[in-house]
Amino acid sequence: MRVRYDRFYDYAALLETLNAWTAEFPSLLGVEPIGTSYEGREIPLATVTNLETGPPLEKPAIFVHAQIHAMEFTGTTAALALVDRLLHGHGSDERVTHAVDTRTFYVVPRVNPDGAEAGLADGRWRRSSVRPYPREEPEDGLHREDVDGDGRVLYMRIPDSNGSWKPHPDDPRLLVARRPDDLAGHFYRVLPEGTIRNWDGVTIPIAPALEGLDLNRNWPAEWAPESEQQGAGPYPTSEPEVRALVQAIVDRRNITSYVGYHTFSGVHLRPWSGHPDDDFPVADLRAFKLMGEEAMRLTGYPAISIFHDFKYHPKQVIRGGDVDWVYDHLGAYGWVTEFWSPQRAAGLDGYHFIEWIREHPPEDDLALIKLADELGEGYVDWYPFEHPQLGRVEIGGWDLVRFWFNPPLSRLEQELSPHADFALFLALVSPRLEARSFEATPVGDRAYRLRLVLENAGWLPTNVSEKALERKIVRPIEVELELPDGARLAAGRAREEAGQLGGRIERRSVTWWGVDHSTSERTKVDWVVEAKPGDRIGVVARHERAGTARAEVVL
Repeated sequence: MRVRYDRFYDYAALLETLNAWTAEFPSLLGVEPIGTSYEGREIPLATVTNLETGPPLEKPAIFVHAQIHAMEFTGTTAALALVDRLLHGHGSDERVTHAVDTRTFYVVPRVNPDGAEAGLADGRWRRSSVRPYPREEPEDGLHREDVDGDGRVLYMRIPDSNGSWKPHPDDPRLLVARRPDDLAGHFYRVLPEGTIRNWDGVTIPIAPALEGLDLNRNWPAEWAPESEQQGAGPYPTSEPEVRALVQAIVDRRNITSYVGYHTFSGVHLRPWSGHPDDDFPVADLRAFKLMGEEAMRLTGYPAISIFHDFKYHPKQVIRGGDVDWVYDHLGAYGWVTEFWSPQRAAGLDGYHFIEWIREHPPEDDLALIKLADELGEGYVDWYPFEHPQLGRVEIGGWDLVRFWFNPPLSRLEQELSPHADFALFLALVSPRLEARSFEATPVGDRAYRLRLVLENAGWLPTNVSEKALERKIVRPIEVELELPDGARLAAGRAREEAGQLGGRIERRSVTWWGVDHSTSERTKVDWVVEAKPGDRIGVVARHERAGTARAEVVL
């Protein structure tokens, strides 16, 4: 079975695909639930690694999750596309084979199965969880819904002399903002498609969604209550989906990088959400920027700071997000990929990712509707409808779910295909502990000096980040000697700590006078043992993030 791009996955199809792959690739893939959603659906975690080269926890890992937001169906397909690439590329693609043999990929294809199922069923936009919050009952006002039963929730327009919108002079299907001095012409009031609860016949307030939670504001890092952060929930990890993710991540201490799959904007986002870049340890900021450059090269998406480049409001910051927690609390490198930019697909450039949505030139809308016409989906021409409360209206306009929050299906594979390469890159930048040599030298009657040389063969240091050291959340390399019966340790300890090892990340220019040209990525441990010739002595070196290395010597 291969990943499909001609539809968005419902829950049953998602599980069917994972189960089929588990049966087809038993030595590469395991699937287990990490918890259940608000409505009781299991949240599956796919673990991809070659079990013949070691168990998952003994290799450095990347953690990928998708569709924490209800209507961002693209993320689930992207996560399955990554698993598909790893499974079907193992044994034929050299880079994939090396990654699957030496690293572990943890993938949660759908964090929020309840929201996804509801959105696929009725087409109504909802942010995240289906749990009613902060109120149990809907408020009065207009509630978005599919009033004409066509499976889409679009817009309604009504002729109104005081309306804020007018037809675009070059394409009357488009509505553009009315200028302050526009006194004559056809003007419209625009409303979301829906019905009005307890309508008074005059005013039309827009009711907030009953489901007001945002699962990506419910993480522990800098969480803030509803008065400061909309959708945050009653307390950090109050929601079962987020609690399950947090537990799954902290239980897998080999995670070095993390990516959350979202839509839309066509961009890779990095921390911080609430702090400027000056707050980073210098080495960590450099690492983020270097990874971001590779992300841009591989996918065409720029890599930017949430705080500096992706605020929803210039005087507000995002609190309780996932990447801040992954980096600040765990010291791993966290990313958000926002798939799909309709603007870029329409040939626009130089726009601000957030401010463009608030205001942009009408010419941009012409470029976008031209793209929608070429694709045959995304914009619906206005058509008359007899609304049960408002009377005659017209329904149409942008299909937010199928053109903005997700790419049209005809563009889905093209949009997602490069992103497995970025996940592979993030996995391969991890530290990787190796036993370079393990040798025995006779030093007396039945006495031998043992020397183990360990090396970090990875790009990042074994501690991964300076933040991990600052937070004291990463342990040193632990080395354990395994002696046969009758052997005795004469010098050294059976269990040793070997500190942290550097990586290649800081070696960027051979002429830079600050480059550390020492063997900082290498260390040694010595023992003296008394044993018989022919005895086998083993050694195991473990690091939570850099993996496990084993070696043995015959005396």
